[in-house]
Amino acid sequence: MNKLFISLIMCCFAIPFSLASASDTPELFSTSQLQIAEKLRDNALINSKAWSIVESLTTEVGPRMGGSKGDPRAVLWAEKKFKELDFDVIQKEPVTFPTWIRGKESAQIVSPYQQNLVITALGNSIATPDKGLEGEIVQFNSIDELREVDASKVKGKIVFISKKMPRFRDGHGYGETVGGRSAGATEASKKGAIAILIRSVGTDSNRLAHTGNMSYKDGVKPIPAAALSNPDADLMLNMLKRNKPVVVNMMLSSSAGEEYTSYTVIGEITGSTKPDEVVLLGAHLDSWDLGTGAIDDGAGVAIVMAAAKLIKEMPEKPKRTIRVVLFANEEQGLFGGKEYARAHRDELRKHIVGVESDFGAGKIWKFSTKFKLSALHVTKQIHSVLEPLGIEMGNNKASGGPDIIHSRKAGMAVATLSQDGIDYFDYHHTANDTLDKIDPESLSQNVAAYAAFSWLMAELEGDVGFFPPEE
Repeated sequence: MNKLFISLIMCCFAIPFSLASASDTPELFSTSQLQIAEKLRDNALINSKAWSIVESLTTEVGPRMGGSKGDPRAVLWAEKKFKELDFDVIQKEPVTFPTWIRGKESAQIVSPYQQNLVITALGNSIATPDKGLEGEIVQFNSIDELREVDASKVKGKIVFISKKMPRFRDGHGYGETVGGRSAGATEASKKGAIAILIRSVGTDSNRLAHTGNMSYKDGVKPIPAAALSNPDADLMLNMLKRNKPVVVNMMLSSSAGEEYTSYTVIGEITGSTKPDEVVLLGAHLDSWDLGTGAIDDGAGVAIVMAAAKLIKEMPEKPKRTIRVVLFANEEQGLFGGKEYARAHRDELRKHIVGVESDFGAGKIWKFSTKFKLSALHVTKQIHSVLEPLGIEMGNNKASGGPDIIHSRKAGMAVATLSQDGIDYFDYHHTANDTLDKIDPESLSQNVAAYAAFSWLMAELEGDVGFFPPEE
């Protein structure tokens, strides 16, 4: 009896609960609702609003790393742009975080053959001594290989992780490779290394290094950390093949800055009959400092703003509120997303769904959800509107996006409109992240999908579930 009782309790906790009641099953969309979604979709394909938004952001603000001089300019830009687009409610929410200053960066191979290297400091890296540091290179194919090696082979040397990132449409090679960037410095320091260089986490062959965030583990001595451009990583490997010690001098002047308060900027299209229920469209306002933040994440900002604006212009008003959230400082630790989930935890039950655009501007090719099982019949209707855009049906295991991870873990239902990222990591976190990398036609296709999806979710009778919090 006890085991049966426990099993029944566990089953109850495994079933998502809804805004209204556990038995509430969403109604299918009406012909009229579907027709309006189709009209929004088709209007978006001939509308250049998203292009004008991202052009404005990259031209008038440009790089906007959290806590940098570009950060407050971006916040002011977002407020003005929401007002220009005639959003009903515009507000900003404070987000406080530690800052980091890049400084100067350079590296050279000293021997056996002198060569300059193209490097960039990884976010949060400490500096080298003022005149740089010099050490022999010890190379590893992956962070796992580094973890397994005896410390005697590493002590006093500069670790070089050479793992290449493979290219995939969905970008999953990033997850296979990024561990060397995020945790490599800690693992190298544990073995006694004096610094670490990694092959850039990117799929390009340009002589440009990819930055990105890393962190140090408490109790482990921090060491300088930088990324090599892919051609320079190849150069390093070629030198190592000659079985002569390769000695590198590297200089970083990066440092921690003061604590800073920025803002997540929010614009809303107020719902007509259910204004307290929210369809969340997210993107992050910040960028790294090397490029102008066009694909990461100026494109996402433009997509969600333009989609909501199209809905605003329709004579039919959405029943629920469309809330566009431009999160602060995603790049250095998801600070805006974490703070949003914390600040809105008591109202997340009224967030009908969350979706985020943060993977460039390639065409959307797949639609996935994380909905309760009794709501999956409506996904087929939504997909029928998206399918003419070349979008296939995915699964019910959507993650939503980086900035809404913590809201999803708190229970919010999410969807993912997967973009084609086959070349995204050619430009990601580099000086090459500029406006010319965005195709206007693909950008409009994104807006079409977001506008149609958002309208239908705002009109849905019932809900798609609120889930037990994840650990």
